[in-house]
Amino acid sequence: MADVRLRPMRGGDAERVLAIYQAGLDGGQASFETVAPTWAAFDAGRLPAHRLVAVDADGALLGWIAVSPTSTRAVYAGVVEHSVYVDPAAQGRGVAGLLLDGLIASTEAAGVWTIQSGVFPENVASLALHRRAGFRVVGTRQRVGRHHGRWRDVVLLERRSPVVM
Repeated sequence: MADVRLRPMRGGDAERVLAIYQAGLDGGQASFETVAPTWAAFDAGRLPAHRLVAVDADGALLGWIAVSPTSTRAVYAGVVEHSVYVDPAAQGRGVAGLLLDGLIASTEAAGVWTIQSGVFPENVASLALHRRAGFRVVGTRQRVGRHHGRWRDVVLLERRSPVVM
């Protein structure tokens, strides 16, 4: 991973971020969503302080990670939900792990105590990634939504910070 570095996501990354997002959606195992949002909707729904991209030595964007607040209630100010997407051509190179490690550092520095996510049980690579990063399975929401005409379960994961208490 010496040739890959993280940097903050910028508006100029919009086209590439959304293309990687769409590629993940097209794979059918990443989200209930089927079409990537507009940049305006993406931008409005994610916290600006915790958006990272992974780029290679030539500056090509390989993947991204971002968080959304889970609630507007003050008591949940330290709880976020994240999404991580990697270009299919860059998968298997550790890009998602690098992004997740960067996000954990960013959120902990800001006082976030819980990062959560929902993952389809069939997405074994994502489940393994999250376990390696210290996430635990909270439970499984069975048949929580329909996706491409069939009911899907979602595994709920969370990582409680050992630093932010």
